[in-house]
Amino acid sequence: MAVPRGTARDGAEAVRAVLRAVGELVVGPLVDLVLPRTCAGCGVPGAVLCRACAAGLAAPRLATPRRFPEGFPPTVAAGAYAGRVRPAVVAFKERGRAELAGPLGTALALAAAAVAAGVPGPGPAGIPAPLLLVPVPGSAAALRSRGRDHVRELAVRAVAELRAAGVPAGSARLLGRTGRVRDSTGLSAAQRRANLAGTFTVRAPVPAGALLVVVDDVVSSGATLTEAAATLGAARTRPGPPVLAAVVAATPRRAPGPGPGPGSGDPPAGCPAPSGSPRRSTVGTGG
Repeated sequence: MAVPRGTARDGAEAVRAVLRAVGELVVGPLVDLVLPRTCAGCGVPGAVLCRACAAGLAAPRLATPRRFPEGFPPTVAAGAYAGRVRPAVVAFKERGRAELAGPLGTALALAAAAVAAGVPGPGPAGIPAPLLLVPVPGSAAALRSRGRDHVRELAVRAVAELRAAGVPAGSARLLGRTGRVRDSTGLSAAQRRANLAGTFTVRAPVPAGALLVVVDDVVSSGATLTEAAATLGAARTRPGPPVLAAVVAATPRRAPGPGPGPGSGDPPAGCPAPSGSPRRSTVGTGG
């Protein structure tokens, strides 16, 4: 008997979820025995992200692309995509260190709360309405390459952190992607925006009354967040607060200065000197 396509797909997703859970329970402890856990930022054995490196993700700031794309949403980053933050993000995104969803998701929650607090109104922590985090969907090629939706993982963890802090929050996969985009490496901000035009679609009705926050791991030119926010804003059935955005880290406008610190090119206090620059991602880089 033929199985309806939707049912088969749902069943396959359920099986994958179970296998992932079993893998985390069984494989994780074995890996820790064979390969002691090290900080993804500086390589020191111990925590997945040591306290000194995590400090680089505890200073929310407005993201300031070199050339603001027209319509760029108000965006807060938990830290700068530099220093020891960069290899930590790359390790989570490209090298399979899923355990970093904890500290990076916490950083994303901090950024989301900070950007929402800028919207006037009553509510917990000064936030005027429940937050709805909308993860930027990855391209089909990126999802196949990584085998997971890493931005959605960050959003789920961020929601848990926000709720634990008493902030009403949820996440929804409101955005989808259609068509193909060319590799954005080497493209200007305007070219990146043109490259992304029309690639986002709305998968479900946009809820009224929620404060929409588009979330991603990294912002560089701002083209991705601009297009995603514009797509959500156009799908609203009635006027509301502006669509906001929050990211784990933002590419600095200028090269980091020589001063030490988690957000600079030098290692944080207590961390060793760099052993090499992280490999540059070629799939689904932040925009």
